[in-house]
Amino acid sequence: MRISVSSDMSAGVAPHLVEELRRRGHTVLTHGALNPAERDDWAWSAEASARDVADGRADQAVVCCWTGTGASIAANKVSGVRAALCADGYTAGGARRWNAANVLALSLRVVSEPLLGEILDAWFAGEPSGEPDDRANVDHLDEIAQAPVGGRPAD
Repeated sequence: MRISVSSDMSAGVAPHLVEELRRRGHTVLTHGALNPAERDDWAWSAEASARDVADGRADQAVVCCWTGTGASIAANKVSGVRAALCADGYTAGGARRWNAANVLALSLRVVSEPLLGEILDAWFAGEPSGEPDDRANVDHLDEIAQAPVGGRPAD
């Protein structure tokens, strides 16, 4: 699988993340502090990974910043991306299953190497649910994105 990875700093689990994804057999595209030719700020680096997913250069992405919040917000601004900030395996599995998340956001501050392994295990084991209620919720996200400013999507 092609995974785009971004981080605003080469700290915490960021360098280990790239190694771990490659060890698992994934092709890794790097952005931000993980790619010396690029701007390393969280908004720019997370956007680059999210665009890799939206444009089909990557199947999924992992975006990182100190808290994971900024990277998640930036990635979610890209059409077609559903980024989920996950701090444990259960949340990562649920994000894939119930939210059909295609971008994993991580905090460099709180995610340790052992915890990273658990999160990645759950993330890659998870698949989007085919249940009608779950699909309806994910489909509604597109409706929300298309609603005019100040407007409300139809029920």
